[in-house]
Amino acid sequence: MTDALRPMTKQRLYEQVLDRLRQYVADGGLRAGDRLPPERDLAQRLGVSRASVKQAIVVLEVQGLVEARHGGGTYLVRDSLDVEPVEQLVERRRRLPDVLDAREALETKLAELAAERRTDEDLKAMRLALARMAGEIEEGGHGIEGDRLFHAAVTAAAHSSLLAEFMRSIADQIAESRTESLRQPHRPERSLAQHHAILDAIAVGRPGQAAAAMRRHVRTVAKVRLLDWEPEAESEEQ
Repeated sequence: MTDALRPMTKQRLYEQVLDRLRQYVADGGLRAGDRLPPERDLAQRLGVSRASVKQAIVVLEVQGLVEARHGGGTYLVRDSLDVEPVEQLVERRRRLPDVLDAREALETKLAELAAERRTDEDLKAMRLALARMAGEIEEGGHGIEGDRLFHAAVTAAAHSSLLAEFMRSIADQIAESRTESLRQPHRPERSLAQHHAILDAIAVGRPGQAAAAMRRHVRTVAKVRLLDWEPEAESEEQ
C-alpha cells in the first residue's frame, strides 16, 4: 500500500510568512544580532494580518532562530532562517514529554550510582567533557557535543551495563531533547553550571546530592519553548 494519494494539505498562511522571512534574511544578508522589522510593518508589507506574522515569529522562537525581546523587537540568533517544517515540530512536541520523563528517571539514578562507583578515569572524562562544552560556548556554539560527552561520561561512571543499554536505546531521542534545550537563549551557560554541580557531587561521593543535582538539571532541560507552543491553536487563514 502507498500513501502517495493521501489528502493534500494546504499551506497555512503563517507558513508562507516563514518562507518570505527566510528569503528576506537571505536576500538582505542579515546576520545574527540583526533586528527584523516590527510585526506591524511586516504585516503591512506582506499583506497579511498581524496575527499571521506573530504565529510565524513564534515558530521561529520555538526553533531558536530568533529572540523576541520584550518591548525591544525581534532579533536573529543565527545568520539564516533555516526553518524546520511545522509538521516535524508538531511530531517532536508530541514525543518530547515522554523522552524527558525517561531522562529524569534514568539519569537521576545514573548520577547516584556514579557518585558511588566512579573511578579517577571517569572523573577525568567528565572534566574533559565540560572543558569541551565551555570551549564550544566560548566560540559561540551551543555546547552540544560537550553536553553529550558529559552525560555519556556520567553513564559510564555508573558502571551499570543495563542502564547504559537503556540510554543507548533512546540515544536519538535524547539528542533531540538536548538540541531543543541548548538552543534556548542563555541555556548553554546555565547547563554548563549545572553540569559542574553534578560533577562536584559525584567527585566527593555524595549519591543523594548527585541525584538531586541531575534531577534539577533534567527539569531545566524540560523547560523549552516548544512545549509552550500550541500548534492546534494556530488559525488557518486564507
